Amino acid sequence: MEIKKNNRSFVANDLNISTWDSIKVYFENLVQRTIATKEEFIQWLEDKSELEAVIEEDAAWRYIKMTIDTRDEALNEAYTFFVTKIEPELAPYADLLNKKLVTSPYFDELNKDEAYSIYFRSVATALKLYREENIALEAELGEKSQQFGAISAAQSIEFNNETITMQKASSLLREPNEATRKEVYEKIAARRSQDIDQLNKLYNELIQLRHQVAQNAGFENYRDYKFQALGRFDYTKEDCFNFHSSIKKLIVPLVKEFQLERLNLLGKTKFKPWDSEVDPTGKAPLKPFNNGKELLEGTIQMFNQIDPYFGDCLKTMDEMGHLDLDSKEGKAPGGYNYPLYEVGVPFIFMNSVGTQNDLVTMVHEGGHAVHSFLSRDLSLTSFKDVPSEVAELASMSMEMLTMNLWNEFYKNEDDLKRAKKEQLETVLKILPWIAQIDEFQHWIYENAQHSVNQRTEKWVQLCHEYGTGLTDWTGFEFMQANSWQRQLHLFEVPFYYIEYGIAQLGALAIWKNSITNFKGTIENYKQALSFGYTKTLPDLYQAAGIKFDLSETYLAELVEFVKRELKQLH
Repeated sequence: MEIKKNNRSFVANDLNISTWDSIKVYFENLVQRTIATKEEFIQWLEDKSELEAVIEEDAAWRYIKMTIDTRDEALNEAYTFFVTKIEPELAPYADLLNKKLVTSPYFDELNKDEAYSIYFRSVATALKLYREENIALEAELGEKSQQFGAISAAQSIEFNNETITMQKASSLLREPNEATRKEVYEKIAARRSQDIDQLNKLYNELIQLRHQVAQNAGFENYRDYKFQALGRFDYTKEDCFNFHSSIKKLIVPLVKEFQLERLNLLGKTKFKPWDSEVDPTGKAPLKPFNNGKELLEGTIQMFNQIDPYFGDCLKTMDEMGHLDLDSKEGKAPGGYNYPLYEVGVPFIFMNSVGTQNDLVTMVHEGGHAVHSFLSRDLSLTSFKDVPSEVAELASMSMEMLTMNLWNEFYKNEDDLKRAKKEQLETVLKILPWIAQIDEFQHWIYENAQHSVNQRTEKWVQLCHEYGTGLTDWTGFEFMQANSWQRQLHLFEVPFYYIEYGIAQLGALAIWKNSITNFKGTIENYKQALSFGYTKTLPDLYQAAGIKFDLSETYLAELVEFVKRELKQLH
């Protein structure tokens, strides 16, 4: 598809955000502009939206370039400049514009429209939470949280006379040879141990800064503050607690069942830490592709079969240079799809090394990308800025919807079955981890003055509650006790994690629907994503043909469905 960035009607097309003064004039215009009619109010909203899109896209490119090469000082400085010099100046103006918006005589009339009402309730929350004293703290948080990526990106090990990234090293834990896995794991453990104290120190600093932000805004703790800041209008912390309990009751025993089966095949009574990813029958790890080019080509073929529009989305991104897929030294860990609101074509970043997990990551981020394309023509940037519970529904559903098309990568029927089985077991296995990370965060911020030892004790306690007790950590107790340090979200995007659990339930429901009515399910999926954030979460899930439901009953229903599907793969 041919994508052209629209000509700007408010911001200069050649704007270069090199100083705060280069954009201050636009904010002054919006603050001082006289609005005499409803049409002028809508135009004001559109101009504000255009400015937001331009600035957010500038910030996005700085982040993308920095994560592609964390060793480049100039790229780090460019991102730091934005976080420390531009963002703090934006906050007071955002507050002024929000006040102007809610006091407009045309506010009530537009608020009757569902799309605007959803946007306006977020504005009301932002006004409630805004504190001038938090501007400097948020800037410091932005700068500090990026240190996690730099620390992680610097981690590597030596293996077979070669320096390899932690992503590549982790893929070797699937090797059938136990001596190889043990050697690699020991090297990973030794390297991670070097950063334990540094990451604890960084996390302590982040917790204290966040706690101060919450207190400044009149909240007892950061969790309560963040629930409002994230716009969680459709569920409560009590819903999260119930979700934790349901996972412990329904999912953990199921995970233990298939882990016992794996142990039996391995001929062991307990796993060693290097056994968790290996095929228990001694097969070599699945290798669906050799490089990022193969991964992209196969994914485009699968997307075309679901809906040609989906394939076109990825082709367009490739043509525009909006993909960086292969793992390399100096690259930040993880993977993401970064929306670019002005051009409307997002960027996919990942660290592929040829594993099945990389294939899943690609289709996951591809789901996010399709979401960006489907909502790109909405009139306001705020309409496109979707909550994570919907964003992750788009991506996790794509994981499930592509499963029957993985023969693009697996010509061998046994390998295809094995990949599907791994996916379903991983879906079940990841739910306890999601709930554990979320419960951990609730405790962290309810007890903001805790010590490192108390934090470690709490994490180990949760490991026992959410774990199966089938791994022998002797000699590597420190790896279990600090395993939370691998989770980027704790450092960079606090409380953004349970959304994966909520969306996973939605994705399973969409997949369940697709088995009986594939075409209708895809139409519902596209329709829901095209709404962006112009409807409530329950309404968006309903548009996708499913329920927004965190109850134990709903979880039990979906678990039974997954169990039936797993049986067919045996």
